[in-house]
Amino acid sequence: MDMCIRHMDPSQRPRERLLEHGARVLTDAELLAVLLRTGHRGVGAVGLATELLAGCGGLAGLARLEPAALARRKGVGPAKAAGLTAAVELARRLAAAELRAARRLDRPEVAGSFLVAHLRDRPREVFGFLTLDGRHGLIRLHELSAGTRRTAPVDAAELFRLALLDGASGLLLFHNHPTGILDPSADDLELTRRLVQGGGVVGVDVLDHLIVAGGRWLSLRASHPAVFSP
Repeated sequence: MDMCIRHMDPSQRPRERLLEHGARVLTDAELLAVLLRTGHRGVGAVGLATELLAGCGGLAGLARLEPAALARRKGVGPAKAAGLTAAVELARRLAAAELRAARRLDRPEVAGSFLVAHLRDRPREVFGFLTLDGRHGLIRLHELSAGTRRTAPVDAAELFRLALLDGASGLLLFHNHPTGILDPSADDLELTRRLVQGGGVVGVDVLDHLIVAGGRWLSLRASHPAVFSP
């Protein structure tokens, strides 16, 4: 039988540990338990959180659930489902706000955390790009296409048309791998090479191409710099 939070030693309760030591010391299940507050008969909040994560395939799977589907999970209900859904949306909006506030996006880690929040729960592959001004500040996010679990079509002419309409000086490409495999495919590398060359023709620099897989991201400029060579 799972121990209810009220029966735990105060020093071991997730909420008290969070307040004393900060949220980073808590596991995913413990953080989720703070939001849930209670479990169901015979199972405490931490146990319910553990059940949810296991049943949904982790945080990414939990974030993909619609509120109504989440509410139907044992021990959840409408109120808890609303709270969890709101927390997920706040995380996405925070990442977007940090991206907009960033002065420069020529460091991949700035855009990487935002793109993980933006793409990690997508069931299909999405290809898009960020248009950047002359100081590498964000102008706009474009989702160019959505495809299957393994591929998304890319219209290079439309990509550069939108970039020029934005008055962009640079681009940061991105797409996700719903399969969870972070490594770029040969097609990913060839597409990036072609878009880098196309950007050189129209005067818009392709600065990087980020791949997102679950909670991880990869910079192709860092991992495959030759793709960006003239």
